[in-house]
Amino acid sequence: MFMHTKRLQFEAKPDKPDPVYARKLQELIGGAWGEMTVTMQYLFQGWNCRMPGKYKDLIMDIATEEIGHVEMLATMVARLLEGAPATAVTKMAMTDPVVGAVLGGMDPQQAIVGGGGPLPADSNGYPWNGRYIVASGNLLADFRANVAAEAQGRLQTARLYNMTDDPGVKDMLKFNLARDTLHQNLWLKAIEELKADGLEDTVAPNALLDEEYAEHAQTIWDLSEGTEGTLGGWASGPQPDGRHEFVYLMDPRPLGDVGMAPPPDPKLYDTYDGSLGEPKGPALGTETGPLGKLKDKLT
Repeated sequence: MFMHTKRLQFEAKPDKPDPVYARKLQELIGGAWGEMTVTMQYLFQGWNCRMPGKYKDLIMDIATEEIGHVEMLATMVARLLEGAPATAVTKMAMTDPVVGAVLGGMDPQQAIVGGGGPLPADSNGYPWNGRYIVASGNLLADFRANVAAEAQGRLQTARLYNMTDDPGVKDMLKFNLARDTLHQNLWLKAIEELKADGLEDTVAPNALLDEEYAEHAQTIWDLSEGTEGTLGGWASGPQPDGRHEFVYLMDPRPLGDVGMAPPPDPKLYDTYDGSLGEPKGPALGTETGPLGKLKDKLT
């Protein structure tokens, strides 16, 4: 169950309308790293969490707050669009080519589709996509993705902060920046706590350590010109997991054979000179196994 209060988490009042900036702000709503993404990401992580208690509560608390962030941004976009395109602004665009070019940056869909309001889309009008979210059921992997999401979201907020001189917009963005900072640190702390609670070894990122080729978990392949990479702290010494060492492999050599697709099915009409021999197995699209037998009986 979710409850809604009419008051915003923080004020979202611009000093003046700005339809061009309203389009830019859409990125923080429906972009790949926008608030809709973290809202749905955290909600699905919370709903998918199999452990009642502190971790589930943390996820759901932040997820619910992010719904409020979408509301703040949506309200700000609607207020930035208020009165736009205004008659006075339109006249300026008609008489001044420079102003006209700037106004060309506004999103007409905000007027045509949104009726002067925000859209669930990014700054180019591309609709928000559920494939942006990460919710695997694996808390360690998910929390690491959350740190990245908050870092990218904060980066874009910081860039947008420098794209406006409106005190009201800046005021809201200062709040958003601070909350992104907190959330990054919360996820980082939760990662530490997962490890302290002994849950790190029960999740997939640390599974199959006895099965993997351990020697390949140590060597860093030097594939860039020059040797500057070897000056990093990752060039040697213990790795953060405490299980492996860093080893720089200079002049690495490929371990696999020549990469070549197999002979093509003649019915695909690929350009082919026969040098790889004849294709193996049935023609592409031919049913095999139980489905094939059933199809043969039916036909």
